[in-house]
Amino acid sequence: MSRLPNLLTLFRIALIPLLVWLLVEPSRSGAALAALTFLLACLSDFFDGYLARRHGITTTLGKFLDPLADKLLVMASLVMLASIDRHPRVPGWLVVIVIGRELAVTGLRAIASGEHIVLGAEELGKYKMIFQMFALEGLLLHYDFCGVDFFAGGMYFLWVSVVISVWSGVDYHIKVARAVWRARPRVTGDTPAPPSR
Repeated sequence: MSRLPNLLTLFRIALIPLLVWLLVEPSRSGAALAALTFLLACLSDFFDGYLARRHGITTTLGKFLDPLADKLLVMASLVMLASIDRHPRVPGWLVVIVIGRELAVTGLRAIASGEHIVLGAEELGKYKMIFQMFALEGLLLHYDFCGVDFFAGGMYFLWVSVVISVWSGVDYHIKVARAVWRARPRVTGDTPAPPSR
């Protein structure tokens, strides 16, 4: 049981090459299978988090792999959606914003860790991830199914997720900067002068 959350995370990472392969040659059946693969990855994310919380299973490997798997899944999906020969496509500049935000926040976490500063998960970050999941599910389906324009719906959720992503990224930058500033020692005017020789 203690290994199950990490195994589910590794399963999620293993689904990424399959997702990419399904998007190489766009088709309605490929889109449906890609969306199903992404849904399986999202379900594995939910269950590994649920099991870890319910049974108090937290490991150093899990803390590293879980956010990495989420980022790889989102980045791989967005890059493929912006590059495949299928119209309409996800604008490349939106993908740059999302990936740039993720890299910037990852770098900030490394800086905060180096300063021994621990910042908990942000509510905005959770909402961003939820909207990204809905967006990518719709964008991967792409075509009209049962009279529903999944691409249009996916783009709507993607726009919302990008706004939250930028907002949460700026908020995280401010919090890290303040925490680093507070953690560093101050040089005050009361510091005694060195003795004269």
